[in-house]
Amino acid sequence: METSCMNRMHMLDSKLGVCTLYTMVMMFFNTAANATAAAEYICNGFDTVSNKLVAATYAIDNTYLLFSAYLVFSMQLGFAMLCAGSVRAKNTMNIMLTNVLDAATGSLFYYLFGFALAFGSPSNGFVGRHFFGLEKYPSPSGDYSFFLYQWSFAIAAAGITSGSIAERTQFVAYLIYSSFLTGLVYPIVSHWFWSTDGWASPVREGHLLFGSGVIDFAGSGVVHMVGGIAGLWGALVEGPRMGRFDGDGKPVLLRGHSGTLVVLGTFLLWFGWYGFNPGSFLSILKTYEHTNYSSYYGQWSAIGRTAVTTTIAGSSAALTTLFGKRLLTGHWNVTDVCNGLLGGFAAITGGCSVVDPWAAIICGFIAAWVLIGCNKLAEMLKYDDPLEAAQLHGGCGAWGIIFTALFAKKDYVNEIYPGKPGRPHGLLMGGGARLLAAHLIQILVVIGWVSVTMGSVFWLLKVFGLLRISADEEMAGLDVTSHGGLAYAYHDENNDQSEKSSFPIANMDGSNA
Repeated sequence: METSCMNRMHMLDSKLGVCTLYTMVMMFFNTAANATAAAEYICNGFDTVSNKLVAATYAIDNTYLLFSAYLVFSMQLGFAMLCAGSVRAKNTMNIMLTNVLDAATGSLFYYLFGFALAFGSPSNGFVGRHFFGLEKYPSPSGDYSFFLYQWSFAIAAAGITSGSIAERTQFVAYLIYSSFLTGLVYPIVSHWFWSTDGWASPVREGHLLFGSGVIDFAGSGVVHMVGGIAGLWGALVEGPRMGRFDGDGKPVLLRGHSGTLVVLGTFLLWFGWYGFNPGSFLSILKTYEHTNYSSYYGQWSAIGRTAVTTTIAGSSAALTTLFGKRLLTGHWNVTDVCNGLLGGFAAITGGCSVVDPWAAIICGFIAAWVLIGCNKLAEMLKYDDPLEAAQLHGGCGAWGIIFTALFAKKDYVNEIYPGKPGRPHGLLMGGGARLLAAHLIQILVVIGWVSVTMGSVFWLLKVFGLLRISADEEMAGLDVTSHGGLAYAYHDENNDQSEKSSFPIANMDGSNA
């Protein structure tokens, strides 16, 4: 009874409170002026909240993109360690310095020319025309975070090429090819397939190539094939290293000096790939409409799926390489497994966002055999690539482009590339052959463009005597002949004096030790 009375009293108090509030509101809105003022106050409050939400969205997306750029840039350390471990000790300083200069030289030339040629919209379908030296940038089309992210991709392409011509290339040649690749060759390819104006871009306004455009999401063709084909021409024009093939033309293994550095570099590249592939969404705070999922599903979910497909493809390729090479050679080779892993990553990069995780297993499995086959073909043709860069990035990158055209899922394609109903998707997923046709054209134009441009650069360097070092320098090693000393200091008391006499190392003042 007491509880019932108390409940009734509470209800009465509530009704009295509501009546009092209603009376106050009616008194406040008694005049038209007060009503107008209230409406303006409420609208201004909504505008303020809306502006804050828009600013927060920009801040979150730009922070996500900057963090992704930092991850991709960390891959330069992975390239440096992988290259260092894959060459002989006498060339360690040289290959690490070239990796540093790929980033430094690429920074200036991409800033001055490359970014404008790639993303300088409005432009035509073949080359950008604005933002040279970041003039009038940021703009509605992008902010500084977008430039930094795209720069990290450009120098990654240059880093791929440096591995193909390691241990026998003049230092000046690195500077010239890196500048040309990051300032002209790579940017124009990225404009074709990634810019909103590009003739083969899937986000192009208006007519799309075969009704689809090329879905090369994070760059199996744009980055990996460009770097791999450039390295292919560099190694072809230079020829193999001394001793790589014997007098009968049989291959001789010139083993890299540090498996430890190879593994370290591989893990660093794996880590950086989580910025390379998932980061290519460019933003994270975006919802997807017309999906079969609830509000918990959005671009953040697609980003997570992309990280998963990336992981699975690399892992599948690593295990396939492990057992495949065991069957072929009888050994469990860590360097081969690391290269196989990276080949799987290079292959999945193009379609990482539009395929299911189960398809990534197929991608990695075939990528491993593509790499093994390309390496066997390279030996038959007496082609020498110390890092297997052309085979790995060029061969597996090309497979990745075809893979995407076969396994791209309709729902994922429509999520990531909205606004084009009936857009073609993977051939084996019921989407017809139009996407495959577009992707075959991509392979052909990338091979053609890079062959004409970078092939000409390396040929001209050879003609002017700027490409290959002398036989004596190659035998002694570039560290001693070009960089003032060996990468590793040896302090064996018995041999210290003989080593100094055999390898004159420059002191800080320029004299010989």
